[in-house]
Amino acid sequence: MIFRYLAVQVIAARAFRSSPVSTTAKGHAFRLNRLATSATATATALHSASTLADSTATGANSACVDEINPLLASWDGEPYNLPPFSKIKTTHFEPALHAAMEAHLSELEAIAASETNDFDSILKAYDRAGGLYSKVGSVYGNYLSSLNTPEMQDVQTAMAPVLSRHRSKTYAIPGLFSKIEMMYNMREEKVSSGEWDTEQSRLAERIYLNFVRQGAKLDSKSKDEYADIQAELAGLQTSFIQNMLKDEETWEMVLSENDMEGCPTDLVSAARQAALDRGHAGEDEYVITLGRSLVEPFLTYSSRRDLREKAFAAWTSRGELSEERDNLAIATQILKLRRRQAELMGYKTFAEFQLEDTMAQNPDAVKKLLLNVWERAKESAKRERSCLEEFVAESGETLDGGVMPFDWRYYAEKVRKANYDFDESELKPYLSLDSVTNAIFDVSGKLFGLKYRKVDVQAYHPDVTVYEVRKEEGGEDRLVSLFLADNYARQFKSSGAWMSEYRSQTKNIAPGTDEIEKIPIVSNNNNFAKGSGSTLLSFDGKRSGYPLDYLFQSDPDFVELPSQLMEHWFEEPRVLKEHARHHETGEPVPDELIERLKAASVFNEGFATVEYTACALYDMAVHSLSDYDNFDLAEFEKEYLQEIGMVQGIVMRHRPAHFAHLFASSSYAAGYYVYQWAQVLDNDVYAAFEETGDVFDTHTAEKCRQLIYSAGNTEAPEELFRQFRGRDPDISFFLKNRGLSG
Repeated sequence: MIFRYLAVQVIAARAFRSSPVSTTAKGHAFRLNRLATSATATATALHSASTLADSTATGANSACVDEINPLLASWDGEPYNLPPFSKIKTTHFEPALHAAMEAHLSELEAIAASETNDFDSILKAYDRAGGLYSKVGSVYGNYLSSLNTPEMQDVQTAMAPVLSRHRSKTYAIPGLFSKIEMMYNMREEKVSSGEWDTEQSRLAERIYLNFVRQGAKLDSKSKDEYADIQAELAGLQTSFIQNMLKDEETWEMVLSENDMEGCPTDLVSAARQAALDRGHAGEDEYVITLGRSLVEPFLTYSSRRDLREKAFAAWTSRGELSEERDNLAIATQILKLRRRQAELMGYKTFAEFQLEDTMAQNPDAVKKLLLNVWERAKESAKRERSCLEEFVAESGETLDGGVMPFDWRYYAEKVRKANYDFDESELKPYLSLDSVTNAIFDVSGKLFGLKYRKVDVQAYHPDVTVYEVRKEEGGEDRLVSLFLADNYARQFKSSGAWMSEYRSQTKNIAPGTDEIEKIPIVSNNNNFAKGSGSTLLSFDGKRSGYPLDYLFQSDPDFVELPSQLMEHWFEEPRVLKEHARHHETGEPVPDELIERLKAASVFNEGFATVEYTACALYDMAVHSLSDYDNFDLAEFEKEYLQEIGMVQGIVMRHRPAHFAHLFASSSYAAGYYVYQWAQVLDNDVYAAFEETGDVFDTHTAEKCRQLIYSAGNTEAPEELFRQFRGRDPDISFFLKNRGLSG
């Protein structure tokens, strides 16, 4: 892949990302390998929201360089040209962003004024434009996710509408769109004549369509309104995520050791560490926060029903725990603005507008997929609920109100142990973070020839580990990526899990630029609870999708495939036997424990699928409305879940006031279904490996690397899938692996 624009696009506001599998070994596995594999000149090189390019400050950029501000100075003296993390202060961001925006506009204006109208002077230059903005913006976006202190949040609040206005300006520069349109109109002729290749044609198509979807064809008055809407949305979305983060930062449940009854030792240790981190230094103080890596295990193991209820109530009410932080009102205003945005673009609803440029193409296609799974998942979850009720009855317990949402995880774990003789806590000692990391390094080595070497380089936080990712090609041991592993939860870090970047992959750099600028710098971010000893992970196979971290320029419903695919290898017994070793003794995981794990693998998948699919259906329903007058978001949630037959004892995994995928950014709005769609694809792709008789088959791995990981958006994703499988996706593999096929 030559052009950055055809790599995976990342929206600058990364803070909304959260993953429902952030504390699992399998979840860590697929995120980590997606990250590393993407660094091998593959599909996950990222791109900023304004199509920013080469990070060398030349031409207009050099005029902006201020030696005092490390964000604007040259990074040539830093290892691998990494950002100068030790020198960066919060006060540097605003002036650096303003300087970078000015330089970016100057570069785009130069393209618009160019007297030469060929590929290099227009499209190649556009792909490369905004180098300084890309460099500064990548650090800014990552800090908003990983180091979003109160001071940083002030910068975010001030800059959100400013950056939105800048983005609108980049699509409204006089003369620029006419040149882009000229390139678009000549693309087929250029390919036919042999002057352009298919990647050049795809670049012309994607840039043009992005301009159109950003309002380039609107009249002047409508363009101004569209820009106003975008700026207002940026401010509201920033307020939404900051309100949610504030709830997560401030709420805590302080407990004694006796209150931790039923919890495994690693959870007790993590709760003790959380207490110390939050200033509770008493000898008998433990803290459960609203971070998923603490609250979800607590709901699973705590025998104190009253405490489970308290924790669950707060966890599912993030974004509305304080009257001062009313995320429901903010979300309602966001919905109204999106509807108007869609109307300006000629669509009745935001869902129609959002889906028009995807593989799904329209809301009906999405609903067909979701409802197919929904009905099956409901029946499975109802059977699971009956199992829980039977267990409670047989144990002689009496539950006021029956099995409530705050009971489900607890009793599901009890039933799993009783019916399958499988206890999650029995497996966790074999799944230390180090063991899982080594396993994925090994798997990616076998599949793609990658090697990892830890390097002594300072990052933005002491918990972050930096690796070189290398690959032997043509007899040469070549650096293909820098990989930053940021694994632990901490204050001012967004919850969940995500991948991000500090430098995008590209071959389109300016002449004379250091070749290191072609090498991507990617970051894998988790929120594992950090205890005093080894960090032990759950194997929990439940996955409602991995938030999303990337968007293909055209098809977000394809982008999660590469990340979710890697999860399958971690389920292989041969991988577990080699790498799942006891964190204290080094003994390999027993065969009989693997067998029990396999036997219990689909238990409670009905619950997990209902939890997720309800969110995806809700997302599509709320964005398919054409009128939000007198709209009550909380009442809509209640009525819609009743309409689709929500299973008793289950709530949506992301309720509206903290549904950050929808309301902290527009990226996944009317798009949360992509995780389930990606699960259909990843199960189908993995079946291709299984059909060879060897899940490490080299021919299939190379084909997968070329068509799934390396192609990015150089071709339409549906065509890439057909090239790999020889047909359209088959949902049967997904249904079978989730226990929903019969």
